[in-house]
Amino acid sequence: MREGETSVAPTRSGPGPQPRRRIKELEAMVADVVVETHDTTTLVLFTGNERLDYEPGHFLTIDPHQFEGLERWTAYLEDQKGKREPPRAYSMSSSPLEKYLAITVKEERYQRGVTKYPPLLSPLLVKRTARGQRLHLVGFTGPYTLPADVTSRTDHVVHLVAGSGAVPNYAILKHALTLYPELRHTFVCSNKTWRDVIFRRGLAELQERHPDRLRVVHTLTREEEPARRGPDVRQGRVGAALLRELVPDPTACLVYACGPAIGPYERRAAKERGEEPAPRFLEAAQAALAEAGVPAARIKTESYG
Repeated sequence: MREGETSVAPTRSGPGPQPRRRIKELEAMVADVVVETHDTTTLVLFTGNERLDYEPGHFLTIDPHQFEGLERWTAYLEDQKGKREPPRAYSMSSSPLEKYLAITVKEERYQRGVTKYPPLLSPLLVKRTARGQRLHLVGFTGPYTLPADVTSRTDHVVHLVAGSGAVPNYAILKHALTLYPELRHTFVCSNKTWRDVIFRRGLAELQERHPDRLRVVHTLTREEEPARRGPDVRQGRVGAALLRELVPDPTACLVYACGPAIGPYERRAAKERGEEPAPRFLEAAQAALAEAGVPAARIKTESYG
């Protein structure tokens, strides 16, 4: 997941203290490149035989200065911005129970009025990274993780994601299905079209293996006749009505919501026009959750944008 081309780490909110972890520098080799969708790739990384200390939902960072092919573009952006280009943060799609570390990256595009500068690193990682390539990584950290006492807090975790916001939740889901048999999961995944759904096959396989503990629901905003994909493929955006259907006890669940949010450049551009910035996925999801009766204290978020 691309956490934000203009910041080192994503924005997060939710209850609980921010954990302090030892930051580790790693040399990794790209063991495999898995094309997830037309604009999203999973990089499977071999880091040696040592046990990696991370939790599902954590992220790592990659410094663009290590790539010779980006040297001129990086220097140009630094001249334009008047500051050094920071590392980019990417959530891991792997679970600590898996053999290899993996990150899943979506290629970001320049959007007029939304992004001030063209993205630097994600196009290279998605389209121009090959097996055998070596990467320097720094990790692992981030509070977007399940609490250690999750089973005493709830028996139902709701994952509410859009686009590459599915990445950290996919890692959390895989890990929790193995370690916490008491937990049920509802995974609500919002995308434009069916071809944009990241981990579509993996989610379907997990649901087949855990039919009593996992329900996957897709919402598609630009797909004609989405119902032909199955009864749990819906038209439109995530709203309060859908959440009421999927979450019978909104005061007892824990919600993990991840996806695009209003970015700083969008806010400044809207202010210059004398307007309020249009809500993106995360703002709309939080409003729908509140309308559906989910207390804010039971919602944890991770945003990018």
